[in-house]
Amino acid sequence: MKVTVIGSHLCPDTLYALNRLSAAGGIEIDFKSISASLGDLRTYISLRESNPAYEEVRGSTKLGIPCFILEDGTVTRELGDVLK
Repeated sequence: MKVTVIGSHLCPDTLYALNRLSAAGGIEIDFKSISASLGDLRTYISLRESNPAYEEVRGSTKLGIPCFILEDGTVTRELGDVLK
């Protein structure tokens, strides 16, 4: 299984998720760092502004990372959804 993780190495929740996904085995991780790449940040902002998974985050001070995009295009902010 392949999962794209959008987050930041500055975020403890992102680091935790990356470690859990790595430990699970059998998961190919494509990490997009919003703190290291303007292209990744632009992609994330577009996703955050348009995806229903971010409804509760929009208009708040929450950043909403990490974010996970599954192979089938499903977007979730829940690590448990990915580890199922």
